Amino acid sequence: MEQKMSNTPAASKPTSLKLPADLKTQLEDVAQNAGLTLHAYMIQTLADSVRRTRLREAFALDAMTALRDMKTIGLGHELGDVRAYFSKLASHREGLQPKPQDLLPTRLG
Repeated sequence: MEQKMSNTPAASKPTSLKLPADLKTQLEDVAQNAGLTLHAYMIQTLADSVRRTRLREAFALDAMTALRDMKTIGLGHELGDVRAYFSKLASHREGLQPKPQDLLPTRLG
């Protein structure tokens, strides 16, 4: 059986949201200052929150995978070396020194 597509953008689903009066007033002010309707601002804000949550989840998964891989192969970077590298990189980005050489993993343990 063929499904009929909705004529509304992105198959919108209506929802009801009861806001405390003070919060709604603040949201209206922020939305107006951003040149958006309250509705558009809330959708944008919710979408941004979901995107940030997904990015945090992906970062945590990447970190756990990297830790597992590091433990499996026994190679990694000492924290002091990493801090020194990023300090040099910051100086490089400020134009104060040449780009530091990439860190090479060493045997940990």
